[in-house]
Amino acid sequence: MSKGILKIKIYYPLILVMIVSALILFSCGKMGRENYVPMFKGGPSRTNSYSTTGKPPSGSVLWKFEAQKDIYSSPAVSKGVVYFGSHDRSLYAVDAKKGTEKWRFSTGHWVSSSPAVSGGVVYVGCWDENLYAVDAKKGTEKWRFKAAGDITSSPAVSEGVVYFGSVDNNLYAVDAGTGVEKWRFKTEGDVNSSPAVFEGAVFFGSKDKNLYAVDAKTGTEKWRYITGGDVVSTPAVSGGLVFVGSADSNVYALDTASGKEKWKFKAAGYVMSSPAVDDGVVYVGSKGGFLYALNAATGTEKWRFNAGSDIHSSPAVSGGRVYFGSMKGDFYAVDAAEGKQIWRQEIGGGILSSPVVIGGVLYFGCYDDHLYALD
Repeated sequence: MSKGILKIKIYYPLILVMIVSALILFSCGKMGRENYVPMFKGGPSRTNSYSTTGKPPSGSVLWKFEAQKDIYSSPAVSKGVVYFGSHDRSLYAVDAKKGTEKWRFSTGHWVSSSPAVSGGVVYVGCWDENLYAVDAKKGTEKWRFKAAGDITSSPAVSEGVVYFGSVDNNLYAVDAGTGVEKWRFKTEGDVNSSPAVFEGAVFFGSKDKNLYAVDAKTGTEKWRYITGGDVVSTPAVSGGLVFVGSADSNVYALDTASGKEKWKFKAAGYVMSSPAVDDGVVYVGSKGGFLYALNAATGTEKWRFNAGSDIHSSPAVSGGRVYFGSMKGDFYAVDAAEGKQIWRQEIGGGILSSPVVIGGVLYFGCYDDHLYALD
């Protein structure tokens, strides 16, 4: 038997497993692995859409974990552990079922950034200007990268590279294994927006009012599109379009290849909330207190839901429901097709953190210093 044939026989089952896993994970842009949400808004394309089975969450509190200060950070979940940051200067790892602390990693300042988990490492930005890489099991530091400004942007990890922004006006790309800088891209404003990565391009916003697309390998600019206000919202990429909100109260849909505007939709106020995309519909909140459902192809409004308070939390979509929090402290489940309220849970404080949905459980942080799990 030749060596070539032997290799095919050995690796063919592995290749099949890899292909099937990839199809499950990325089909329709949804996160399909129910025990794994690796980063803010689900994955590098930032659609915040989840494929789940079983009973949907009913809104009852399964558990809540108390940090020492408020939680802006949105959780990541991997292998039964929830990772999140707090303004008590800590990155936490908490058991997803019990809500008990596994470890706590101390930083030099607030952690508003949402962590990303890849290859057994947790990556998170901090107001002390560092991006930290922390061992996911042990909670020990592997390396840190020093920027020239606070890092509130949430990192995206793709093909061994960590992408994130800083208030020093730069978007950075660093090696995920070593923390060595690969490139940086300079804008004219703070980069609080978290990058989306899709098909070799990185999409992100800046307080210079632009949405940028840069080459993921080289950091060279592909295009930019100027809006009428700061772009703090994190873009979502789906169906050849990138969707993003702006302080000018508009939601924009741009062609991913050219940056040309396909449509824009005027909301009731500042759009800091980051869009979720599911089955041809864009869901996004605004400062005016409305959650909107828009046709992804045309921007036509399908419905709006009045929460009565600003919505800066980015919605999550799963099983025909949209989940989100308000700054008043209410957490909602809304029917994705009609925009009707299914249930509402009163939480102890404002909700800026964006939820994730795994195995019928919702995880999110709150201004009342707690991480919540609702089932």
